[in-house]
Amino acid sequence: MTPRQLKNAPLRLALHALMLLLAFVFLFPFLFMLSASLKSNQDIFSDLQSLRALLPVGTLTLQNYAEVFGLGNVGRFFLNSVFITIATVGIGLAVNSMAAFALSRLEWRGRAPVLTILVVLLIIPFDAITVPLLFIVASLPGLEMTELGISPTRSWLDTLYVQIIPFIANTFSIFLFYQFFREIPKDFDEAAYVDGATPFQVFRHVIVPSSMPVFATVGILQGLAAWNQYLWPVITVPGDAARPLMIGMQQFFGRTTEWGQVMAYATVITLPVLVAFVIFQRWFVRSVAGSGIKG
Repeated sequence: MTPRQLKNAPLRLALHALMLLLAFVFLFPFLFMLSASLKSNQDIFSDLQSLRALLPVGTLTLQNYAEVFGLGNVGRFFLNSVFITIATVGIGLAVNSMAAFALSRLEWRGRAPVLTILVVLLIIPFDAITVPLLFIVASLPGLEMTELGISPTRSWLDTLYVQIIPFIANTFSIFLFYQFFREIPKDFDEAAYVDGATPFQVFRHVIVPSSMPVFATVGILQGLAAWNQYLWPVITVPGDAARPLMIGMQQFFGRTTEWGQVMAYATVITLPVLVAFVIFQRWFVRSVAGSGIKG
């Protein structure tokens, strides 16, 4: 260890201690939720006065999870949320990235005004357009699955696609893609065009392989928004058939007084998000770090 490193050792130690403390503070609610989801009501309250409340110790059981999926339509709500999230993220990544590619890499008349409008749209909250959007989707004809097959409907209300289509195109996602694509040297594009590539081939074989960090970042952010959506499903999905997991939570809470079951439901909501972040965190961190260096 060099003298300089030795001199900075106390500071580094203090910094790591602070980071560990902050990590514990942020993990505290999750640890309690996970531990309580495996215990009975009696064990939860008896452990509240000690660190046992944060640890899965004592008499553990998966009965709470069995009760969660046994009460109501929680299993269906879960599948609805998974489908909505995957569809929104999958289609959204394609649409938003191609829009950003057109804005950042192609030359066409009107590009500057479109980019200006895009930036202006970033400051408009979704709550401000909820009611107009509700009137639009309520008057659009749609389709639904019945025992006799697919039949038309008079509106998009109470369907899965009313929770997907309005959120595919996302101005913030387009802006993130746009900022990242601008940093890729255009020499790559020109070399591909010389070889006879089309704009779509340049996007598919040049831009996409170089942009995995921003794809992961946008996927995580858009996935979180789709998974945690609450206001829009409340006003557009009155029935159980297309209801997502987040809305079903209130219905579930009205059917049980067992805190272990409540914590199990909350764990079911939280774990998929954590798993997705763990899978894509490497690209997410690379994207954030790269943005910080460029800025």
